[in-house]
Amino acid sequence: MNITNTKVGILGGGQLGKMLALAAHNWDVETWVLDASKDFPAGPVCSRFVEGSFKDFDDVYRFGKQVDVLTIEIEHVNTEALLQLEREGLKIHPSPSGLNIIKDKGLQKDFYKKKLLPTAPFQLWENGDAIRTALKNGALRFPFVQKSRTAGYDGRGVAVIRSEKEMGLLMEEASLTEELVDFQKEIAVIVARNEQGEVVAFPAVEMDFNPVANLVEFLVCPAGLPENIQREAKELAIATIEAFGLCGLLAVEMFLTKDGQLLINEVAPRTHNSGHHTIDSCYTSQFEQHLRSILNLPLGSTKMKTASVMVNLLGEPGHSGPVEYDGLDECLSVEGVKVHLYGKTTTRPFRKMGHVTILDPDPENARAKARSVKEILKVISKVY
Repeated sequence: MNITNTKVGILGGGQLGKMLALAAHNWDVETWVLDASKDFPAGPVCSRFVEGSFKDFDDVYRFGKQVDVLTIEIEHVNTEALLQLEREGLKIHPSPSGLNIIKDKGLQKDFYKKKLLPTAPFQLWENGDAIRTALKNGALRFPFVQKSRTAGYDGRGVAVIRSEKEMGLLMEEASLTEELVDFQKEIAVIVARNEQGEVVAFPAVEMDFNPVANLVEFLVCPAGLPENIQREAKELAIATIEAFGLCGLLAVEMFLTKDGQLLINEVAPRTHNSGHHTIDSCYTSQFEQHLRSILNLPLGSTKMKTASVMVNLLGEPGHSGPVEYDGLDECLSVEGVKVHLYGKTTTRPFRKMGHVTILDPDPENARAKARSVKEILKVISKVY
């Protein structure tokens, strides 16, 4: 396939769109981006930015008619337009039918159950009142995790409810509840598949979450898993993307329970926060791999060059307004520190503003440097 000047359309112009456009630029692949404003992160680096809504049928349909291949950086797009474009012959990855399942967490969990893929026990609810009734009649017990079926993203749409005292956290929309899994680690495996059915997986990573924002704060690669668990995690990720029949990337988040079981938590059919370290630490970045997958090219090596720890740069609590990065110079003086800023001009508490990847052959040294970066580099605003 002659990929030079191929027009790849991306629904969403955030940091994932930006990093995908930067990877495409190396191959002279045109990137067209649809989102609300060209001031968004992908605006300055893509070939063409089209202002519009990726949730609007007409905007998505018109945009799709102008590109050769269409992909996403966020699940919550207008899939009716994608299905129509697909019927008219446009190549779309991930497939709209698969996307419809994944963007509804209830359908996603039902899919795992039907395909015999391991996941935590769950129940589906129409609204908050149904959950309250179930608690009263014993059909549901504390503690449990509630997840909004749609529109959850970056930690939003999730509530951990351990007792009656925390019922104020209950969401009223259609949702699912899961048992609170007793896990020892939360890990992720990013897997890629092209149209020829070639499949490769990146090494598993361990994720540490910010307890307030429910966002990944540290991401460690390698995950420090026994060899048999690493193999099982990779096999489970491959089985999942093949069950969906998707082309492109699939980030498979898993729980490793205290008794050694792997359970699928949820998936994302796109480049993902848990793969940002690959830009610096692997032979092929997740963004290049996604392009290889959707353009039906040979998939790249997923081998690590070195161990790494990634730190998400989140807006400091209490700070909203024009962004400043305090401590950046000091961090850049440390060997192996790679800073990636997303180009967002304003910060707010816990907003993702960038990430830092720390490279070191010794994983413990990388962890120590990551803790130091976390203490030194602050995303602040003088206006708050």
